[in-house]
Amino acid sequence: MAISIRITSLILISLAVASAFSPADHYLIDCGTTEATVVDLDHRRFTQDGSSSVLSSKKSFTLKDSNPDPKLSPIYHTARVLTKPSDYKFKITEKGTHLVRIHFNRFGFKDTGSTCHDQFHVSANGYVLLHNFSAPKGNPIIKDFLIWVDDDELVIRFTPIDRSSFAFVNAIEVISAPRELIPDEYVSSDQNGRTNIRHAYETMHRINVGGVKVTPFNDSLWRNWVPDDEFLKLGDGSLKSYNKIHFDGRIQYRSGGATREVGPDNMYNSARMVSSLNNSIPNLNLTWIFPVQKGFSYLVRLHFCDIASISLGMIYFNVYLNGNLAYENLDLSTLTNYLLASPFYADFVVDPVKFSDVIRVEIGPSSLSKSHAVDGILNGLEIFKMDNSLKSLDGEVCVDQLESKNRSNSQMGRLLSLTGAVCLLAIAFLVMRRKTEVKDAVGWSRVPVDVSEIDLKSNYPKSNGVDV
Repeated sequence: MAISIRITSLILISLAVASAFSPADHYLIDCGTTEATVVDLDHRRFTQDGSSSVLSSKKSFTLKDSNPDPKLSPIYHTARVLTKPSDYKFKITEKGTHLVRIHFNRFGFKDTGSTCHDQFHVSANGYVLLHNFSAPKGNPIIKDFLIWVDDDELVIRFTPIDRSSFAFVNAIEVISAPRELIPDEYVSSDQNGRTNIRHAYETMHRINVGGVKVTPFNDSLWRNWVPDDEFLKLGDGSLKSYNKIHFDGRIQYRSGGATREVGPDNMYNSARMVSSLNNSIPNLNLTWIFPVQKGFSYLVRLHFCDIASISLGMIYFNVYLNGNLAYENLDLSTLTNYLLASPFYADFVVDPVKFSDVIRVEIGPSSLSKSHAVDGILNGLEIFKMDNSLKSLDGEVCVDQLESKNRSNSQMGRLLSLTGAVCLLAIAFLVMRRKTEVKDAVGWSRVPVDVSEIDLKSNYPKSNGVDV
Protein backbone atom coordinates (compact mmCIF):
# COMPACT_ATOMS: atom_id res chain seq x y z
CA MET A 1 0.00 0.00 0.00
CA ALA A 2 1.35 3.38 -0.95
CA ILE A 3 0.89 6.28 1.44
CA SER A 4 1.53 9.90 0.56
CA ILE A 5 1.64 12.63 3.14
CA ARG A 6 1.23 16.37 3.27
CA ILE A 7 2.17 18.20 6.46
CA THR A 8 0.89 21.73 6.99
CA SER A 9 3.75 24.27 7.19
CA LEU A 10 3.73 26.29 10.37
CA ILE A 11 5.90 29.41 10.15
CA LEU A 12 4.41 32.34 12.04
CA ILE A 13 3.33 32.51 15.67
CA SER A 14 0.20 34.56 16.23
CA LEU A 15 -3.28 34.32 17.59
CA ALA A 16 -5.88 33.91 14.86
CA VAL A 17 -8.53 36.58 14.81
CA ALA A 18 -11.93 35.02 14.28
CA SER A 19 -13.79 36.33 11.27
CA ALA A 20 -16.95 35.19 9.59
CA PHE A 21 -16.45 33.16 6.43
CA SER A 22 -17.99 34.96 3.45
CA PRO A 23 -17.91 32.77 0.31
CA ALA A 24 -17.89 34.36 -3.13
CA ASP A 25 -20.41 31.81 -4.42
CA HIS A 26 -23.18 30.86 -2.02
CA TYR A 27 -26.32 29.13 -3.33
CA LEU A 28 -28.88 27.51 -1.03
CA ILE A 29 -31.75 26.01 -3.05
CA ASP A 30 -34.89 24.46 -1.54
CA CYS A 31 -36.22 22.16 -4.27
CA GLY A 32 -39.93 21.86 -4.87
CA THR A 33 -41.09 24.73 -2.68
CA THR A 34 -43.18 27.72 -3.69
CA GLU A 35 -42.00 29.82 -0.76
CA ALA A 36 -39.66 32.70 -1.55
CA THR A 37 -37.31 31.75 1.31
CA VAL A 38 -37.18 28.87 3.74
CA VAL A 39 -35.14 29.08 6.93
CA ASP A 40 -33.68 25.75 8.03
CA LEU A 41 -32.90 24.63 11.57
CA ASP A 42 -29.44 26.22 11.34
CA HIS A 43 -30.97 29.63 10.49
CA ARG A 44 -29.89 29.58 6.84
CA ARG A 45 -32.15 30.99 4.14
CA PHE A 46 -32.92 28.68 1.21
CA THR A 47 -34.60 30.04 -1.92
CA GLN A 48 -37.14 28.30 -4.13
CA ASP A 49 -36.18 26.59 -7.37
CA GLY A 50 -39.48 26.81 -9.24
CA SER A 51 -39.19 30.35 -10.57
CA SER A 52 -35.41 30.40 -10.37
CA SER A 53 -33.09 30.45 -13.36
CA VAL A 54 -30.95 27.71 -11.79
CA LEU A 55 -33.39 24.96 -12.82
CA SER A 56 -33.46 23.78 -16.42
CA SER A 57 -35.93 20.93 -16.71
CA LYS A 58 -37.98 19.51 -19.56
CA LYS A 59 -40.23 17.48 -17.28
CA SER A 60 -40.57 17.94 -13.52
CA PHE A 61 -43.10 18.53 -10.80
CA THR A 62 -43.15 19.21 -7.08
CA LEU A 63 -44.22 17.08 -4.15
CA LYS A 64 -44.99 18.09 -0.58
CA ASP A 65 -44.93 15.84 2.45
CA SER A 66 -48.49 15.78 3.78
CA ASN A 67 -47.32 14.75 7.24
CA PRO A 68 -43.81 16.17 7.72
CA ASP A 69 -41.69 15.40 10.74
CA PRO A 70 -41.55 18.66 12.74
CA LYS A 71 -38.06 17.72 13.94
CA LEU A 72 -36.73 17.82 10.36
CA SER A 73 -35.62 20.97 8.60
CA PRO A 74 -38.28 22.46 6.29
CA ILE A 75 -36.00 21.77 3.32
CA TYR A 76 -36.99 18.09 3.67
CA HIS A 77 -40.73 18.77 3.51
CA THR A 78 -40.80 19.25 -0.27
CA ALA A 79 -39.07 17.65 -3.25
CA ARG A 80 -38.53 18.26 -6.94
CA VAL A 81 -39.27 15.14 -9.05
CA LEU A 82 -37.47 14.98 -12.41
CA THR A 83 -38.68 12.53 -15.04
CA LYS A 84 -36.23 13.60 -17.74
CA PRO A 85 -32.53 14.57 -17.61
CA SER A 86 -32.52 17.96 -15.88
CA ASP A 87 -29.89 20.49 -14.88
CA TYR A 88 -29.36 22.88 -12.02
CA LYS A 89 -26.99 25.60 -13.26
CA PHE A 90 -25.01 27.89 -10.97
CA LYS A 91 -22.98 30.91 -12.10
CA ILE A 92 -19.44 30.75 -10.67
CA THR A 93 -17.66 33.98 -9.79
CA GLU A 94 -14.60 32.43 -8.12
CA LYS A 95 -12.98 29.41 -9.73
CA GLY A 96 -11.58 26.73 -7.45
CA THR A 97 -12.89 24.12 -5.03
CA HIS A 98 -16.60 24.31 -4.26
CA LEU A 99 -18.65 22.57 -1.60
CA VAL A 100 -21.59 20.77 -3.17
CA ARG A 101 -24.18 19.24 -0.84
CA ILE A 102 -27.21 17.42 -2.19
CA HIS A 103 -30.05 16.58 0.21
CA PHE A 104 -32.42 13.61 -0.19
CA ASN A 105 -35.41 12.72 1.97
CA ARG A 106 -37.48 9.85 0.62
CA PHE A 107 -40.73 10.68 2.36
CA GLY A 108 -43.88 8.66 1.66
CA PHE A 109 -44.78 9.63 -1.89
CA LYS A 110 -48.25 8.25 -2.62
CA ASP A 111 -48.73 5.46 -5.15
CA THR A 112 -50.28 6.32 -8.51
CA GLY A 113 -50.40 2.73 -9.68
CA SER A 114 -47.29 3.37 -11.75
CA THR A 115 -44.26 1.10 -11.69
CA CYS A 116 -41.94 4.10 -11.63
CA HIS A 117 -39.22 4.17 -9.01
CA ASP A 118 -36.40 6.49 -8.02
CA GLN A 119 -33.13 5.39 -9.56
CA PHE A 120 -30.87 7.90 -11.21
CA HIS A 121 -27.41 9.31 -11.85
CA VAL A 122 -26.00 12.64 -10.71
CA SER A 123 -23.07 14.33 -12.46
CA ALA A 124 -21.39 17.72 -12.28
CA ASN A 125 -18.99 19.34 -14.76
CA GLY A 126 -17.64 16.06 -16.08
CA TYR A 127 -17.59 14.18 -12.74
CA VAL A 128 -19.90 11.28 -11.91
CA LEU A 129 -21.13 11.91 -8.37
CA LEU A 130 -23.79 9.21 -8.02
CA HIS A 131 -24.42 6.19 -10.25
CA ASN A 132 -27.65 4.13 -10.14
CA PHE A 133 -28.55 5.92 -6.93
CA SER A 134 -31.75 5.23 -5.02
CA ALA A 135 -32.36 7.03 -1.74
CA PRO A 136 -33.21 4.75 1.19
CA LYS A 137 -36.30 5.37 3.26
CA GLY A 138 -35.78 6.74 6.75
CA ASN A 139 -33.60 9.62 7.79
CA PRO A 140 -32.52 12.28 5.27
CA ILE A 141 -29.33 11.60 3.33
CA ILE A 142 -26.76 14.33 2.64
CA LYS A 143 -24.22 13.68 -0.09
CA ASP A 144 -21.25 15.97 0.55
CA PHE A 145 -18.77 16.70 -2.26
CA LEU A 146 -15.77 18.95 -2.94
CA ILE A 147 -15.43 19.74 -6.66
CA TRP A 148 -12.78 21.73 -8.46
CA VAL A 149 -14.54 24.15 -10.85
CA ASP A 150 -12.57 25.71 -13.71
CA ASP A 151 -15.61 26.95 -15.63
CA ASP A 152 -17.88 29.95 -15.28
CA GLU A 153 -20.78 27.65 -14.48
CA LEU A 154 -21.35 24.58 -12.33
CA VAL A 155 -23.97 22.28 -13.85
CA ILE A 156 -25.45 19.51 -11.69
CA ARG A 157 -27.36 17.02 -13.84
CA PHE A 158 -29.96 14.52 -12.60
CA THR A 159 -30.58 11.65 -15.05
CA PRO A 160 -33.20 8.90 -14.51
CA ILE A 161 -31.71 5.56 -15.53
CA ASP A 162 -34.60 4.72 -17.88
CA ARG A 163 -38.17 5.64 -18.79
CA SER A 164 -39.62 3.78 -15.79
CA SER A 165 -37.54 5.70 -13.25
CA PHE A 166 -37.25 9.25 -11.99
CA ALA A 167 -34.87 11.44 -10.01
CA PHE A 168 -35.71 13.63 -7.07
CA VAL A 169 -33.93 16.12 -4.84
CA ASN A 170 -34.90 18.12 -1.74
CA ALA A 171 -32.18 20.76 -1.52
CA ILE A 172 -28.83 21.76 -3.04
CA GLU A 173 -25.97 23.80 -1.61
CA VAL A 174 -23.15 25.22 -3.74
CA ILE A 175 -20.56 27.19 -1.77
CA SER A 176 -17.07 28.31 -2.78
CA ALA A 177 -14.61 26.74 -0.35
CA PRO A 178 -11.79 28.61 1.40
CA ARG A 179 -8.51 28.02 -0.38
CA GLU A 180 -6.87 26.39 2.63
CA LEU A 181 -9.51 23.66 2.85
CA ILE A 182 -8.16 21.55 -0.03
CA PRO A 183 -4.64 22.59 -1.14
CA ASP A 184 -3.84 22.75 -4.83
CA GLU A 185 -0.99 20.31 -4.27
CA TYR A 186 0.64 18.22 -1.58
CA VAL A 187 4.19 17.07 -0.83
CA SER A 188 4.71 13.37 -1.42
CA SER A 189 6.64 11.42 1.20
CA ASP A 190 8.56 9.47 -1.43
CA GLN A 191 9.12 12.29 -3.94
CA ASN A 192 10.72 15.71 -3.69
CA GLY A 193 8.26 17.31 -6.10
CA ARG A 194 4.67 18.41 -5.59
CA THR A 195 1.69 16.50 -6.94
CA ASN A 196 -1.49 18.10 -8.24
CA ILE A 197 -4.56 16.95 -6.32
CA ARG A 198 -7.30 18.82 -8.15
CA HIS A 199 -9.81 16.03 -7.77
CA ALA A 200 -13.43 15.67 -6.92
CA TYR A 201 -13.96 14.33 -3.40
CA GLU A 202 -16.86 12.77 -1.54
CA THR A 203 -16.92 12.99 2.23
CA MET A 204 -17.23 9.46 3.58
CA HIS A 205 -16.57 10.11 7.29
CA ARG A 206 -16.28 13.31 9.33
CA ILE A 207 -15.59 12.48 12.98
CA ASN A 208 -15.42 14.45 16.22
CA VAL A 209 -13.15 12.22 18.31
CA GLY A 210 -14.11 12.04 21.97
CA GLY A 211 -16.86 14.64 21.63
CA VAL A 212 -20.51 15.08 20.78
CA LYS A 213 -22.07 15.78 17.40
CA VAL A 214 -21.11 19.14 15.92
CA THR A 215 -23.96 20.56 13.82
CA PRO A 216 -23.77 23.06 10.94
CA PHE A 217 -24.85 25.82 13.34
CA ASN A 218 -21.49 25.46 15.10
CA ASP A 219 -19.33 25.09 11.99
CA SER A 220 -18.36 27.97 9.72
CA LEU A 221 -18.68 25.69 6.66
CA TRP A 222 -22.00 24.22 7.87
CA ARG A 223 -20.67 20.67 8.29
CA ASN A 224 -21.77 17.80 10.50
CA TRP A 225 -19.18 16.07 12.70
CA VAL A 226 -20.39 12.84 14.31
CA PRO A 227 -19.05 11.11 17.46
CA ASP A 228 -16.44 8.38 17.02
CA ASP A 229 -17.97 5.74 19.30
CA GLU A 230 -19.22 3.33 16.62
CA PHE A 231 -15.82 3.30 14.87
CA LEU A 232 -13.66 2.88 17.97
CA LYS A 233 -12.12 -0.55 18.53
CA LEU A 234 -11.40 -1.19 22.20
CA GLY A 235 -8.75 -3.70 23.22
CA ASP A 236 -7.85 -5.31 26.55
CA GLY A 237 -7.17 -2.74 29.23
CA SER A 238 -8.08 0.10 26.89
CA LEU A 239 -10.76 1.55 29.13
CA LYS A 240 -8.07 2.43 31.64
CA SER A 241 -5.64 3.91 29.16
CA TYR A 242 -7.97 5.49 26.54
CA ASN A 243 -9.47 8.65 27.97
CA LYS A 244 -11.79 11.28 26.62
CA ILE A 245 -10.84 14.85 27.36
CA HIS A 246 -12.67 18.16 26.96
CA PHE A 247 -11.04 21.58 26.92
CA ASP A 248 -12.87 24.73 28.07
CA GLY A 249 -10.14 27.20 27.12
CA ARG A 250 -9.47 29.03 23.89
CA ILE A 251 -8.22 27.17 20.81
CA GLN A 252 -5.06 28.96 19.61
CA TYR A 253 -5.41 29.28 15.84
CA ARG A 254 -2.22 30.54 14.18
CA SER A 255 -1.49 32.34 10.95
CA GLY A 256 -0.18 29.70 8.57
CA GLY A 257 -1.83 26.89 10.50
CA ALA A 258 -5.26 25.31 10.60
CA THR A 259 -8.16 27.76 10.49
CA ARG A 260 -11.71 27.50 11.78
CA GLU A 261 -12.75 26.60 8.24
CA VAL A 262 -10.40 23.60 8.35
CA GLY A 263 -11.80 22.55 11.72
CA PRO A 264 -14.18 24.24 14.21
CA ASP A 265 -13.48 24.96 17.88
CA ASN A 266 -16.06 22.39 18.95
CA MET A 267 -14.05 19.66 17.25
CA TYR A 268 -10.61 20.71 18.49
CA ASN A 269 -11.72 21.17 22.11
CA SER A 270 -12.40 17.44 22.58
CA ALA A 271 -10.19 14.41 22.02
CA ARG A 272 -9.28 10.87 22.96
CA MET A 273 -5.80 10.22 24.26
CA VAL A 274 -3.49 7.37 25.17
CA SER A 275 -2.09 8.08 28.62
CA SER A 276 0.49 6.43 30.83
CA LEU A 277 -0.80 4.10 33.51
CA ASN A 278 1.05 3.87 36.86
CA ASN A 279 3.96 5.81 35.33
CA SER A 280 4.44 3.19 32.64
CA ILE A 281 3.94 3.52 28.89
CA PRO A 282 1.05 1.29 27.74
CA ASN A 283 1.87 -1.28 25.07
CA LEU A 284 -1.22 -0.65 22.98
CA ASN A 285 -2.67 1.61 20.30
CA LEU A 286 -5.92 3.54 20.10
CA THR A 287 -7.71 2.21 17.01
CA TRP A 288 -10.59 3.27 14.75
CA ILE A 289 -11.95 1.26 11.81
CA PHE A 290 -13.89 2.93 8.97
CA PRO A 291 -15.69 1.11 6.13
CA VAL A 292 -14.88 2.36 2.63
CA GLN A 293 -15.46 1.25 -0.95
CA LYS A 294 -12.77 -0.65 -2.77
CA GLY A 295 -11.24 0.67 -5.98
CA PHE A 296 -10.75 4.30 -4.95
CA SER A 297 -8.01 6.34 -3.37
CA TYR A 298 -8.80 8.17 -0.14
CA LEU A 299 -7.60 11.38 1.41
CA VAL A 300 -7.36 10.83 5.18
CA ARG A 301 -7.13 14.03 7.21
CA LEU A 302 -6.17 13.75 10.89
CA HIS A 303 -6.74 16.67 13.25
CA PHE A 304 -4.52 17.16 16.31
CA CYS A 305 -4.62 19.73 19.10
CA ASP A 306 -2.72 19.22 22.35
CA ILE A 307 -5.37 20.07 24.92
CA ALA A 308 -4.09 17.46 27.36
CA SER A 309 -0.45 18.26 28.18
CA ILE A 310 0.43 20.47 31.14
CA SER A 311 3.66 21.68 29.50
CA LEU A 312 5.36 21.77 26.11
CA GLY A 313 7.63 19.11 24.66
CA MET A 314 5.99 16.22 26.50
CA ILE A 315 3.98 14.42 23.83
CA TYR A 316 5.46 12.11 21.17
CA PHE A 317 3.54 9.35 19.40
CA ASN A 318 3.19 7.30 16.21
CA VAL A 319 0.38 7.29 13.62
CA TYR A 320 -0.52 4.18 11.60
CA LEU A 321 -2.78 3.67 8.57
CA ASN A 322 -3.86 0.10 7.83
CA GLY A 323 -0.96 -1.16 9.93
CA ASN A 324 1.65 0.95 8.13
CA LEU A 325 3.66 3.57 9.99
CA ALA A 326 2.46 6.87 8.51
CA TYR A 327 4.04 9.29 10.98
CA GLU A 328 6.80 8.46 13.47
CA ASN A 329 7.47 10.44 16.65
CA LEU A 330 4.83 13.09 15.98
CA ASP A 331 5.84 16.12 18.07
CA LEU A 332 2.96 18.59 18.34
CA SER A 333 4.98 21.16 20.27
CA THR A 334 7.41 21.66 17.38
CA LEU A 335 4.71 21.55 14.73
CA THR A 336 2.61 24.22 16.47
CA ASN A 337 5.54 26.55 17.13
CA TYR A 338 5.41 25.74 20.83
CA LEU A 339 1.82 26.60 21.62
CA LEU A 340 -0.49 24.36 23.59
CA ALA A 341 -4.11 24.00 22.42
CA SER A 342 -3.04 24.97 18.91
CA PRO A 343 -4.47 22.90 16.02
CA PHE A 344 -2.48 21.01 13.42
CA TYR A 345 -3.65 18.65 10.70
CA ALA A 346 -1.96 16.13 8.41
CA ASP A 347 -3.26 14.72 5.12
CA PHE A 348 -2.49 11.19 3.95
CA VAL A 349 -3.44 9.81 0.52
CA VAL A 350 -4.08 6.07 0.72
CA ASP A 351 -3.66 4.07 -2.46
CA PRO A 352 -6.33 1.35 -2.83
CA VAL A 353 -4.20 -1.23 -4.63
CA LYS A 354 -3.51 -3.49 -1.67
CA PHE A 355 -6.02 -2.69 1.05
CA SER A 356 -9.40 -4.10 2.02
CA ASP A 357 -12.74 -2.34 2.33
CA VAL A 358 -11.78 -0.60 5.57
CA ILE A 359 -9.33 2.09 6.62
CA ARG A 360 -7.74 1.43 10.00
CA VAL A 361 -6.37 4.44 11.87
CA GLU A 362 -4.19 3.98 14.96
CA ILE A 363 -2.23 6.22 17.31
CA GLY A 364 0.07 4.95 20.02
CA PRO A 365 3.31 5.44 21.95
CA SER A 366 6.60 5.89 20.11
CA SER A 367 10.21 5.31 21.10
CA LEU A 368 10.31 8.90 22.43
CA SER A 369 7.17 8.66 24.57
CA LYS A 370 7.51 9.56 28.25
CA SER A 371 6.15 7.43 31.06
CA HIS A 372 4.56 10.37 32.89
CA ALA A 373 2.96 12.11 29.91
CA VAL A 374 0.33 11.78 27.22
CA ASP A 375 1.35 9.10 24.69
CA GLY A 376 -1.04 9.96 21.87
CA ILE A 377 -3.97 12.21 21.03
CA LEU A 378 -6.50 12.63 18.22
CA ASN A 379 -9.22 15.30 18.03
CA GLY A 380 -10.87 14.73 14.68
CA LEU A 381 -10.74 12.76 11.47
CA GLU A 382 -12.06 13.08 7.91
CA ILE A 383 -11.99 10.54 5.09
CA PHE A 384 -12.65 11.71 1.52
CA LYS A 385 -13.11 9.41 -1.47
CA MET A 386 -11.16 10.68 -4.51
CA ASP A 387 -12.43 10.35 -8.07
CA ASN A 388 -10.85 7.61 -10.19
CA SER A 389 -9.29 7.74 -13.65
CA LEU A 390 -12.78 8.01 -15.20
CA LYS A 391 -13.54 11.10 -13.06
CA SER A 392 -16.10 9.04 -11.21
CA LEU A 393 -16.87 8.86 -7.49
CA ASP A 394 -19.33 6.02 -7.92
CA GLY A 395 -18.64 3.07 -10.19
CA GLU A 396 -16.43 2.39 -13.20
CA VAL A 397 -18.31 4.70 -15.52
CA CYS A 398 -17.68 8.16 -16.96
CA VAL A 399 -20.11 10.98 -17.76
CA ASP A 400 -19.95 10.32 -21.52
CA GLN A 401 -21.10 6.74 -20.96
CA LEU A 402 -24.06 7.91 -18.86
CA GLU A 403 -25.14 10.45 -21.46
CA SER A 404 -24.59 8.00 -24.32
CA LYS A 405 -26.73 5.41 -22.57
CA ASN A 406 -29.44 8.00 -21.95
CA ARG A 407 -29.44 9.03 -25.61
CA SER A 408 -29.71 5.35 -26.61
CA ASN A 409 -32.64 4.84 -24.25
CA SER A 410 -34.32 7.97 -25.63
CA GLN A 411 -33.84 6.85 -29.22
CA MET A 412 -35.12 3.39 -28.35
CA GLY A 413 -38.15 4.95 -26.68
CA ARG A 414 -38.92 7.01 -29.79
CA LEU A 415 -38.45 3.92 -31.98
CA LEU A 416 -40.83 1.88 -29.83
CA SER A 417 -43.39 4.70 -29.90
CA LEU A 418 -43.14 4.91 -33.70
CA THR A 419 -43.42 1.13 -34.00
CA GLY A 420 -46.50 1.16 -31.77
CA ALA A 421 -48.13 3.87 -33.87
CA VAL A 422 -47.49 1.88 -37.07
CA CYS A 423 -48.96 -1.23 -35.46
CA LEU A 424 -52.10 0.66 -34.41
CA LEU A 425 -52.55 1.99 -37.93
CA ALA A 426 -52.12 -1.50 -39.34
CA ILE A 427 -54.68 -2.88 -36.89
CA ALA A 428 -57.13 -0.11 -37.75
CA PHE A 429 -56.68 -0.85 -41.47
CA LEU A 430 -57.35 -4.56 -40.93
CA VAL A 431 -60.41 -3.81 -38.83
CA MET A 432 -61.89 -1.53 -41.48
CA ARG A 433 -61.16 -4.08 -44.17
CA ARG A 434 -62.76 -6.83 -42.10
CA LYS A 435 -65.89 -4.72 -41.56
CA THR A 436 -66.21 -4.17 -45.30
CA GLU A 437 -65.88 -7.89 -46.04
CA VAL A 438 -68.55 -9.01 -43.55
CA LYS A 439 -70.91 -6.04 -43.78
CA ASP A 440 -73.88 -7.90 -45.36
CA ALA A 441 -73.05 -11.37 -44.03
CA VAL A 442 -72.81 -11.15 -40.25
CA GLY A 443 -73.58 -7.55 -39.42
CA TRP A 444 -70.52 -6.96 -37.16
CA SER A 445 -67.85 -8.86 -35.28
CA ARG A 446 -65.47 -8.06 -32.40
CA VAL A 447 -61.98 -6.93 -33.30
CA PRO A 448 -59.77 -10.00 -32.83
CA VAL A 449 -57.10 -7.97 -31.04
CA ASP A 450 -57.90 -6.28 -27.70
CA VAL A 451 -56.45 -2.76 -28.08
CA SER A 452 -56.36 -1.00 -24.71
CA GLU A 453 -56.47 2.75 -24.30
CA ILE A 454 -53.02 4.32 -24.17
CA ASP A 455 -52.34 6.95 -21.55
CA LEU A 456 -49.53 9.06 -22.97
CA LYS A 457 -48.68 10.25 -19.45
CA SER A 458 -48.52 6.80 -17.85
CA ASN A 459 -44.75 6.67 -18.20
CA TYR A 460 -44.34 9.56 -15.82
CA PRO A 461 -45.07 9.83 -12.09
CA LYS A 462 -47.89 12.16 -11.09
CA SER A 463 -47.83 14.68 -8.28
CA ASN A 464 -50.46 12.80 -6.27
CA GLY A 465 -48.87 9.49 -6.16
CA VAL A 466 -45.37 8.12 -6.53
CA ASP A 467 -44.41 5.49 -4.00
CA VAL A 468 -40.82 6.24 -3.14
